[in-house]
Amino acid sequence: MKIIDLRSDTVTKPSLEMKKVMFEAEVGDDVYGEDPTVNKLEKLAAEMLVTENAIFAPSGTQTNLMALLSHCERGEEYIVGQGAHTYIHEGGGAAVLGSIVPQPIEFEEDGTIDLKKAEDKIKPDDYHFAKSKLFCLENTNNGKVLPLEYFKASRELVDKYNLKLHLDGARVFNAAVKLNVDIKEITKYFDSISICLSKGLGAPVGSLLCGSKELIQKARRWRKMLGGGMRQAGLLAEAGIYALQNNVQRLAIDHENAKILSDGLNNIPELQSKISEVQTNMMFVDVDENEFIELQNFMKEKGILIGGYGSIRLVTHLDITEDDIEKVIEAFKEYYQ
Repeated sequence: MKIIDLRSDTVTKPSLEMKKVMFEAEVGDDVYGEDPTVNKLEKLAAEMLVTENAIFAPSGTQTNLMALLSHCERGEEYIVGQGAHTYIHEGGGAAVLGSIVPQPIEFEEDGTIDLKKAEDKIKPDDYHFAKSKLFCLENTNNGKVLPLEYFKASRELVDKYNLKLHLDGARVFNAAVKLNVDIKEITKYFDSISICLSKGLGAPVGSLLCGSKELIQKARRWRKMLGGGMRQAGLLAEAGIYALQNNVQRLAIDHENAKILSDGLNNIPELQSKISEVQTNMMFVDVDENEFIELQNFMKEKGILIGGYGSIRLVTHLDITEDDIEKVIEAFKEYYQ
């Protein structure tokens, strides 16, 4: 029986075509800067995002941390969403390893941070306060796509106060596909961008930090210090190249499957009004804790894996077909009948 895994788009498996190019990848020692495939991947990413440079690392947690450490010194501050991945889900690395002070602000319903609230939290130039240095955004944010005009306004805000602007763009290609724009129309506003290759793009491992030559030079030192320097990493980099060249536009299929799933679950009376709006490949279903556990166990018996924090999170990806979605809808109907 096929396992239908909706817990995350991190569970994707490399396709046969991706495995073939990985097997044939030319490799070298990346710490010495001599892995030609890693160099090719970094060049490709920088060109796509229209930045000066890029660096390949094992994870998005590491590329985000490398960005924070490269932008901020000890005792400086980054402004971030209260529920942002860089703040909540990355082990407190900025504070623990960088002595960087977070200034969290609650997200708005649409996934943005109210820029007036952000401006109010920027500290005056006074030694009583941590020095505000960086504003961090996330796109997509729980599947929500931030509007282009918001990035323009954010850029104007940070320029006004001489801050830098970082994007946790783990799923930023989902946002670009949803908006039907080139990725550079989003990333052009940012001083640094972290992109993940091992989520919807389907690579087995890896993320990239993109930014200026100066920033990436700093990040390269931090990557080494954090244990992220890999050697013959071209095998993984080739998967990333394949992902960027072949798996971006197909994200629209994941978005459509998520919409089909949402529509199907909305036809179940017990779930009406409990389902979040679907914009990309992610949806949430609000249930209480006891119901969640029972439903999770029921679905597991049907070969369907679901997860979440406080509510069910269902994520579509390249290993999920429309037939799989129909099976999931039928399983939900059976549970609530």
